[in-house]
Amino acid sequence: MISGRLKIMFNWLIRNLKTFLLACIMAIAVWVSAVTAADPDEVRVYPRAIPLEVLGQDPRLVIVGNLPERVNVTMRAPRSTWEQLASTDGQVRALLDLSGLEAGQHRLQVQLQVVAQPVRVVSVTPQTLEVNLELLATTVLPIQLSIRGEPAIGYEAGTMRITPQEVTISGPQSRVEQVVDVRSDLSIAGVRQDVQNTLTLRLLDANGLTINDLTVKPETAQVFIPITQQGGYRDIAVKVNVRGQVAAGYRLTTVSVFPPVLTVYSQNPALVKDLPGFVETEPLNLNGASQDIDTRLPLVLPPGISIVGEQTVRVQVGIDTIEGSLSLNDIVITVVGLAPDTEAVISPDRLDVILTGPLPLLDKLTASDVRFYVDLTGLAIGVHQVVPQAEIFIFDIEVQSLNPATVEVIIRPAETLTPTPTPIPSPTP
Repeated sequence: MISGRLKIMFNWLIRNLKTFLLACIMAIAVWVSAVTAADPDEVRVYPRAIPLEVLGQDPRLVIVGNLPERVNVTMRAPRSTWEQLASTDGQVRALLDLSGLEAGQHRLQVQLQVVAQPVRVVSVTPQTLEVNLELLATTVLPIQLSIRGEPAIGYEAGTMRITPQEVTISGPQSRVEQVVDVRSDLSIAGVRQDVQNTLTLRLLDANGLTINDLTVKPETAQVFIPITQQGGYRDIAVKVNVRGQVAAGYRLTTVSVFPPVLTVYSQNPALVKDLPGFVETEPLNLNGASQDIDTRLPLVLPPGISIVGEQTVRVQVGIDTIEGSLSLNDIVITVVGLAPDTEAVISPDRLDVILTGPLPLLDKLTASDVRFYVDLTGLAIGVHQVVPQAEIFIFDIEVQSLNPATVEVIIRPAETLTPTPTPIPSPTP
């Protein structure tokens, strides 16, 4: 009896299996549709480029060439997942796994790890990278220093000291093997004191070309070269022997000498030692001078002492005018640019003026050398506030102030006079 009922139920399930399956599929579809409508999938580019991390690199190997520092990723994810990805750092990692790789060329895929889920990676740019691995090589080479020039006359360079004397170079074996020289350059031309400097080192190949992208330790070196003055030589200052006074109304601004220090020499070192520390030029006469002076002068030296190099010095003297001021009162203001058939009334029609400039020029100023006016070009009939302008015919004289700084100008139609009628004479009887 029971088996008969089971058989009936089983047959009923078999007959309705398709209906049950269809109902389940429809239920799942409805659920997926509801979820998708509430949190739809979106394809976006990750808002930040992702740093590329290299993992598993054998410490005996180095990467030759440059790998991209970052990659860009496009992903498909629900909107809620995108919000999580955008708001939290470190959600996506880009990995390049070098585990187990030997020296040589390798073509590797960039791998992604995404914390937030669900996510599907659509694309990675770049997706594939060519990686060249080489054995790490190290070598030690001495530092070679190229010295250019010579110290100033009367000076000599002592024994050079470089610290350190050699450097350690490391990098890809093929590049390290190209290095034949570690070099730096230093100029001591014209120096008069000890040279102490920090040198930047260059790696050179057999052709003298610079090799980059290698590790150099240390990257710089310290050099010291003692510079000493030879016996019988001495550096002394130069003093210009100025005589006289510049012209009235002018002043002395600068006195310069080039070079300011000279080297003198004597076969008797005691003569050089007894010098006072400076040497004078021949007298420079400034009497009546009113402009700059640029000349060369010989030097006055005791017997037995000579100058090393050029026997004269260049002397430059700056001479400028003494600035002054001049007050002018009740200067009449003229009018320019007045439209036809109009007239202008200026209030006030006179100015008090202060001029500045070199005293010699102010002393020569006359009434014909200066004019003050108001420019009414383009102004219509009415009342205007106008700033007076100056026209000065002597260069270097300027207006310091105007009183008043602005005048009132009334522009109005010009008054026309009605002609008086001429009487007609009476007829002669």
